[in-house]
Amino acid sequence: MTRYDFSPLFRSSIGFDRLFDLADSISRMDQAGPSYPPYDIQVGDENKYRITMAVAGFSEDELDIELRENTLTIAGKKKDENDESSYLHRGVAGRDFVRKFELADHMKVTGAHLSNGVLSVDLVREVPEAKKPKHIEIKAGEPESLPKKAKKLLENVTKKSA
Repeated sequence: MTRYDFSPLFRSSIGFDRLFDLADSISRMDQAGPSYPPYDIQVGDENKYRITMAVAGFSEDELDIELRENTLTIAGKKKDENDESSYLHRGVAGRDFVRKFELADHMKVTGAHLSNGVLSVDLVREVPEAKKPKHIEIKAGEPESLPKKAKKLLENVTKKSA
């Protein structure tokens, strides 16, 4: 896989460190990395997502889901069972796993469900009102001069503090 050098971007951008670190860590991932357990990422609407993971053979108490900062970690750890059964073929994988997902800002886990060997983790992006786009009203006429506007603002501040 081709690695990209992001150092020129660091000279002209501020506050994108996390994005560059994420891109760098993804470029370092081995393409033939672990593929167990298989999973899907579904998009519901603009702000809803679901991770669906095949975890056959795992019970609820053998699975752990943790959200720390912007990293969602799903882990499975089989309990030690003294299974004295003999198998001709053992195709249902029951090995431990850890799968990590990097989440965007404002992503929240809203629930997790295990049914028929399939784990579903629901996520939603909840953007705060302050971060949502705002409509700016356009007024007709000449704009007020900056010195007059500043004087009005100062008068309002002094009235409120008095």
